[in-house]
Amino acid sequence: MNEITRPAGNEMWGGRFAAKPAAIMQEINASIDFDKRLYAEDIAGSKAHAAMLAATGIISPSDEAEIQRGLDLVLGEIEAGTFAFSREREDIHMNVEARLAELIGPAAGRLHTARSRNDQVALDFRLHVKRAFVETEAALGRLILAFLDRAEEHADTVMPGFTHLQVAQPVTFGHHCLAYVEMFARDRSRCRDAIARLDESPLGAAALAGTPFPIDRHRTAAALGFAGPTRNSIDSVSDRDFALEFLSTAAIAATHLSRLAEEIVIWSTPQFGFVRLSDAFSTGSSIMPQKKNPDAAELVRAKAGRITGALVALLTVMKGLPLAYSKDMQEDKEQVFDAIDSIGLSLSAATGMVRDLGVDVAAMRRAAGHGYSTATDLADWLVREIGLPFREAHHVTGRAVALAESTDARLEDLPLDVLRSLHPRIHAGVYEVLSVDASVRSRRSFGGTAPENVRREIAEWRARLG
Repeated sequence: MNEITRPAGNEMWGGRFAAKPAAIMQEINASIDFDKRLYAEDIAGSKAHAAMLAATGIISPSDEAEIQRGLDLVLGEIEAGTFAFSREREDIHMNVEARLAELIGPAAGRLHTARSRNDQVALDFRLHVKRAFVETEAALGRLILAFLDRAEEHADTVMPGFTHLQVAQPVTFGHHCLAYVEMFARDRSRCRDAIARLDESPLGAAALAGTPFPIDRHRTAAALGFAGPTRNSIDSVSDRDFALEFLSTAAIAATHLSRLAEEIVIWSTPQFGFVRLSDAFSTGSSIMPQKKNPDAAELVRAKAGRITGALVALLTVMKGLPLAYSKDMQEDKEQVFDAIDSIGLSLSAATGMVRDLGVDVAAMRRAAGHGYSTATDLADWLVREIGLPFREAHHVTGRAVALAESTDARLEDLPLDVLRSLHPRIHAGVYEVLSVDASVRSRRSFGGTAPENVRREIAEWRARLG
């Protein structure tokens, strides 16, 4: 038999094309510069696919053995940094397959039986995102533990609680830390929920319609750690919900991190002086020697915009695509890879800042007493002790605040006769509720700031986290 001569076109589809792509086409088409990051997932998927092909009799055991040996060699080269990635081979899949052919010969050509790059990339990407979810969940857990440690340390530390960035009511710093525990725990639960949804293998869907070969998709799914295979071949190759869910989860978590970073930036100013960032998470100025800048917090704050931008970008890519696969979907990875790196870095930086944060307990206490933060306690006392309707109590308290403000006094400094001028039934017992300590101790309702609540919540969270 005469050897078949291939034309000068692309080695993957040279039978159809007689000429090579234009240089600019190669430039826009190649994805190896970023999707080489998927090498471990690509090789794991190929190994599982080869094992299944042999088990179902589609390829011979000897071919499978050679394929497995060759894939191990390719993996070793990539991890050793000796693998020569080629942009002419476009992507990680063809780079691996071409090198496999160089190492083991014709047996390599049988590996692609009963699969397409469409289900191959869907598999690789899904595996990569699944691992990113697992790592993000673990990083969130470490941040939560850091907050629990600080909450325990500061269960009794009084600080001002804010609304509109104005002093509202006294709270404890431990309670404030637990607010972040709740936020990041929701992020962690989103990771777990998303993992359960993406835990299906698209391998075997082929280009879009499945394959006539007698493959065993349940076998490859199990080998790759999935709960099972996807159930529709069209959706298998066109779905990127798992990537969108990662970006969405990361964007929400980054928003929470940005709020934390904003508080650290504000609280570390001399005007607040609540906290001090350690040298490990600060930088200086090239011209002002006195400066100690909260750059780690500021960069964490900025990463939120970058991650949210990645989510919007991928949503925009996907919004107009007809089923099944379109090359637009090659633009799904750079945003996700960048978001994976950004959220991981942000979580690590935030955990470090929280653990190293110096807390000025005295400054927090002083600020907690400013702004008439116990005014609500006075109004509640008027309702509870002398039976005023709350709206009337609110009015009496407002007049008390105005009097205190006119003399630059605290509420607890107002003489009893002055308070009685506002309402004759006010008695000396009112002073028991006007201190910030009494205020926080009184907030014992479920979810309130009382130190006993804070300690109970810390214990429950530690039990949940194991």
